[in-house]
Amino acid sequence: MSDQASMTGSLKQYGATWIDAWDRFWFTPRHIDTLAVLRILTGAMLVYSHLVLASDFSSFIGTEAWIDNETSARLHDGTLGEATAAWSYLWLVDSPTLLWLNHAVTILVSIAFTIGFLTRITGPLAWFLQLMVIHRLLGSLFGLDQILTYCTMYLAFAPSGAALSVDAKLRDRFSGNGRATVTGWKAWLFPADRKTFSANIATRLLQIHLCVIYLFGGIAKARGDLWWDGTALWFAVANYEYQSLDVTFLGRFPRVFTALTHVTMFWEIFYCALVWPKLTRGLTLAMAVAVHGGIALFMGMMTFGTMMIVANGIFLSPEWIRRRRLGNEAIDESDEAALSGVLTGMSGGSAGQHAVSADLQHRLQEIEAAERGIQKRYAKLKRREAKNDERKQRLIDAREKIKQKLIEGNLSAGDSVLRNDDLEVD
Repeated sequence: MSDQASMTGSLKQYGATWIDAWDRFWFTPRHIDTLAVLRILTGAMLVYSHLVLASDFSSFIGTEAWIDNETSARLHDGTLGEATAAWSYLWLVDSPTLLWLNHAVTILVSIAFTIGFLTRITGPLAWFLQLMVIHRLLGSLFGLDQILTYCTMYLAFAPSGAALSVDAKLRDRFSGNGRATVTGWKAWLFPADRKTFSANIATRLLQIHLCVIYLFGGIAKARGDLWWDGTALWFAVANYEYQSLDVTFLGRFPRVFTALTHVTMFWEIFYCALVWPKLTRGLTLAMAVAVHGGIALFMGMMTFGTMMIVANGIFLSPEWIRRRRLGNEAIDESDEAALSGVLTGMSGGSAGQHAVSADLQHRLQEIEAAERGIQKRYAKLKRREAKNDERKQRLIDAREKIKQKLIEGNLSAGDSVLRNDDLEVD
């Protein structure tokens, strides 16, 4: 029974550890700095893509577009292909003036999102308008539009305008440069530059989404013979339709292409596993820069390659960016928070426990769990020791009885002064 109880306790402790790890993965407050940088870069690419559409607007979205409104709608509703849940109000607009006005608003909203102006509103609006555009442009899309939409979505619903933004400047003005606290609707519209749960959730979702993209991209590559025989990169480089720089002279080194092809496929399939451990994260992200930088430089897909590198920036630590943004102020802020956590934790009480940093609190919980386990083992040993002492005393008493009977001459073969359990050995 004791072994079963011990196993049950171990399983409970193991389950509690996993639940705690899951909770810390999703709900540990995180600074916004990484998302703020990604907001600027993603927003800039969003503005650029809309400006490119505006340069030949009538061919993409106008009434004389290559794919008109009716055809685009039928490509989504199942009439001319597989049905999807996509919808766009642009299918219903036939007026060139209204289409141009809508696109002008889309560009202005994207600019506002980029500079962080009213980001709580312009973020979701920029994502919605982007969705309307890409649902209208079916047949004219490629990887850039997809990754751009994903990044905008996660950034739109996080407080990504809390730093490096116009919102941050307005918040400081309303608060008197930190001398007062912004409250009410202003506190929501101009979020504070502090750690939040929503920043961490948005970060984790984009990280996992990126892992899924690479995993399925790698599996799709593994289904093709060219990636196994090592010729895939050669055919990509030698394709003049995509070639921006002529590097076909590398064809004299076939082993180089074979090695790069296999390494690329291996990296893409196992990205989802290699990017999480700190030991392999740096190399995995360096490979991402190399692969997508090569696509940008040598295959003529500058925007796609650049945006994929930007997306990989989601794995950069916000503290690392914060130290470079705020310098000594960020270091002092970190030291103050750590000291506050230690002091309030020493003072005791629920208020002190809440002030302890999440990482320190987790370590304290692990120590407490280990201490409880040691206490249980100690109590078990003490019970066993008491039982052994009791048996020892019974043996001493039995020996004294035997001595007394020997002295009196009353000891016989039928006498039983020892109990069976006194003879048992643990």
